[in-house]
Amino acid sequence: MRVEPGAPARIESWGGDVGLAARVKRIEPTGFTKVSALGIEEQRVKTVLDFSDPPERWRRLGHGYRIVARITVWRGEDLLLVALGALFRQGENWAVFVLEDGVAGIRTVEIAEKDRRFARVTAGLREGDQVVLHPSDRLRDGMAVARRD
Repeated sequence: MRVEPGAPARIESWGGDVGLAARVKRIEPTGFTKVSALGIEEQRVKTVLDFSDPPERWRRLGHGYRIVARITVWRGEDLLLVALGALFRQGENWAVFVLEDGVAGIRTVEIAEKDRRFARVTAGLREGDQVVLHPSDRLRDGMAVARRD
């Protein structure tokens, strides 16, 4: 839904030593249903990419190769990020445990864009705040915690 023609892309896991630069040329107007190897119905839309790298970089890539394509749908600079593993739901809100003077405190945060590892924080945290990564379900607001490296 967020992919646009002209968006930069990276082709990975195609068999070569390095990823290949590309751009989105076209997004097909209709989707289709595919059943995964696990039996899950997935909705897919074909997306056509044009290589940005010179032909000598991608010449060995053949027809029908299975690849992983990463398409940039949003980019920003000077962002405040938090690891997804620190986030948890508290009612309808996102929250984190912030470590202050050896005590974990719950703090509600607002997040925007996410990828597989991080979320952009728009409110609730400041640069330098220390958060608890992968908090236990036994951790409670106001509990003492020890930092591990």
